[in-house]
Amino acid sequence: MKKVLVIGAARSGVAACHLLKKMGYDVTVTDAKEIEEKKELENMGIQVYEKGHPDILKDISWEFIVKNPGIPYHVPFVAYFKERNVRILNEIEISTWVAKNLRFGAVTGTNGKTTTTTLLGALLKRKDANAFCAGNIGVALSEIVEKNPSLSTDVALEIAGFQLMGCETFHPLVSVCMNLTPDHVDYFKSVDAYYKSKMLIYKNQTKEDTFLRNIDDENVLKYAQDIPCKVIDFSVYKDADLCVKEDRVMLYDQCLFELKDFHLPGRHNVQNAMVAACMAYLMGVSLNDIQEGIREFKGVEHRIEYAGEVNGVRFYNDSKGTNCDATKIALQAFDKPVLLLAGGYDKKTGFEELRPFMKNVKQMFVFGETKHQLEALKQGCVVCETMKEAFERAYALAEDGDIVLLSPACASWDQFDNFEQRGEIFKQYVENLKS
Repeated sequence: MKKVLVIGAARSGVAACHLLKKMGYDVTVTDAKEIEEKKELENMGIQVYEKGHPDILKDISWEFIVKNPGIPYHVPFVAYFKERNVRILNEIEISTWVAKNLRFGAVTGTNGKTTTTTLLGALLKRKDANAFCAGNIGVALSEIVEKNPSLSTDVALEIAGFQLMGCETFHPLVSVCMNLTPDHVDYFKSVDAYYKSKMLIYKNQTKEDTFLRNIDDENVLKYAQDIPCKVIDFSVYKDADLCVKEDRVMLYDQCLFELKDFHLPGRHNVQNAMVAACMAYLMGVSLNDIQEGIREFKGVEHRIEYAGEVNGVRFYNDSKGTNCDATKIALQAFDKPVLLLAGGYDKKTGFEELRPFMKNVKQMFVFGETKHQLEALKQGCVVCETMKEAFERAYALAEDGDIVLLSPACASWDQFDNFEQRGEIFKQYVENLKS
């Protein structure tokens, strides 16, 4: 029996263990932390190593390794195998080996992935009730495939650069790179490596498939080269194959939907919607279903999410804004005075690019590990220790008509488990005010 090692036992790692066992492999899993599902995995006949990676695992000849995408390749235990040319894959790749009848609309890029994938998934579901969203959006593809190996349907797949690096044969029907801005330098070690990882999305596409190219983004134009499939150029500012004309989103001479029917704030969300609509259309969703889906779409949790209004002050939760570009986009979405809450874990990308956007900010409240870096961006910035303090001080200063926006420009890991927890806590603060 061929031996396979799974590194990282988070949700996707555990799902990969289940799937690999069903595929007939002798599976071993290792994690630097305690593995909650240890007994369950051992009862399945899987060898489990937790709280560290023992050296004895280096002496085994593995058929391949399935690595959690969040673990960088430069971590010494992973680097050991990489230097010895052991195949390092991820759970998305092995899932496609099993479920051969899935058709993928794949979304990558720095920002806008989750909104675009969520909307695409909602549109695909109108064509086929079995269609689903998976990948970096929070649902492991292997988890679904393990339960439904013969499933034949469409999948809206959010896929990050560090997931694409572990894909050898993954083949989307339609793909897009939404945009490219510096991020995850701690993982990739260079912006160039990060951008190149995103371009892997179309490497296995054929002349029958389609890649959507953002011609508003100079980095996408620079890096999206030697594309082996059909290309549809899109723009929210100028004429293109897919663009906005007279308040209608047009694919060539076909109207996909009218802007008046789309309710999310900001030009960036128009871009997300036009891409999702185009991908759905190329994957066989009817124009009527696309237009109804656009009208009904309410947006994505934690992404410029309306959290409520108290005494004329409106609150928005953009906890998923974990980098400067996301926060810039959020600030540009509003035409009313913004009281900005920002700060968190330091990803070492810097914040200077936010400075020109401070003109959109009435007052800034900073907290967490990066508070003093962010403080330098705006005179009179209010420095706080916690998000709770920042929230309370912002509301105390807010006036009727103001926007209180949580858009941290940072990851959450200094004070929270993840951006979801941070966003839920922010929304609870708003609910507490209401009551």
